[in-house]
Amino acid sequence: MDINMDINTLRGISTALALIAFIAVWVWAWSGKRKRAFDEAANLPFADEDIDQQSKGVHHE
Repeated sequence: MDINMDINTLRGISTALALIAFIAVWVWAWSGKRKRAFDEAANLPFADEDIDQQSKGVHHE
């Protein structure tokens, strides 16, 4: 069996692998298991509000 691989064959294979990797990451990101972790990460900027207000001298009681 004679296999002739040229640069275009390698480009096609790398494109297919990139597409598969993209779909895998997309499925991982949209899976229900990740929702809690992504929600926590989305709220991280708001977790520093107390520290920021304390540094400005604002006190909540």
